[in-house]
Amino acid sequence: MTQRTTGINRMSLKRRLKRGVPAYLLLAPYFILFFLFTVLPVLASIVLSFTNFNMFEFPEFVGWKNYLRLLLEDDIFIIAVKNTFIFAVITGPISYMMCLIFAWIINEFRGKLRAFLTLIFYAPSISGNAYLVWTLILSGDRYGYLNGMLIKLGFLYEPIVWMKEEKYVLFFLIIVQLWLSLGTGFLTFIAGLQTVDKTLYEAGAIDGVRNRWQELWYITLPSMRPQLMFGAVMQITQSFAVADISIQLAGNPSVNYAGATVVTHLMDYGSQRYEMGYASAIATILFLVMIGTNKLVQKVLRKVGS
Repeated sequence: MTQRTTGINRMSLKRRLKRGVPAYLLLAPYFILFFLFTVLPVLASIVLSFTNFNMFEFPEFVGWKNYLRLLLEDDIFIIAVKNTFIFAVITGPISYMMCLIFAWIINEFRGKLRAFLTLIFYAPSISGNAYLVWTLILSGDRYGYLNGMLIKLGFLYEPIVWMKEEKYVLFFLIIVQLWLSLGTGFLTFIAGLQTVDKTLYEAGAIDGVRNRWQELWYITLPSMRPQLMFGAVMQITQSFAVADISIQLAGNPSVNYAGATVVTHLMDYGSQRYEMGYASAIATILFLVMIGTNKLVQKVLRKVGS
């Protein structure tokens, strides 16, 4: 009986594979590109993290040396990890809630007004001049908008070089990160809200749902779980991968490494010092942390509305 069942399962599997050949052919270009430009680089980085590789000589296997150096000897990495976790803990949840709340509000509008508001909120995340705007705002002379306003109001008597003062650097980087955070996750939530079945709200009203907050919690959020999951992944990735903001506004290295993050540390060793083995070890640790955080957040989100 067991052999017969096994044979039937094999035949069924062959039929399913044969029936799915057209779909596999259509998916093949994506999977090939995904493997070449995502999976393969990640695997190569993990392998290189156990080597001493300077781009000019063949990699030399050094075992766990890079990781021991990273965790026990690299003081700047510890500062970068602390700053990165501050970024992630503050900007991750706040930007996620901002995306959801603004998407929920904008979804109440209709037609061209909704499209216009979506563009207004989404534009900073794709604007090439975003850093220029904040450079003007945080300029360290009297012509900087923030200094000029505070001097005019009497809060300051002389301008402050904001991004060269250690105590201000991380604060302003977080502000800018939040300003730029309404990106892909925000659009995903807009799309998810528009696909919720309207009849569910009618059924909810019959079952006792009395206000918009109850609609949001019991109907809207459970109906857009895939978008919530995707948005969480995007926001976590964005909050852990902060680099350009710090480099553009605070420089690399920033004053006393006040704006250093794991990614800026990675870019320092990978793009400037060409210590690719050590940089790969940094990238591998960041990758593992991001995977673990994503799993934790997704586990929490699965309980929404359940």
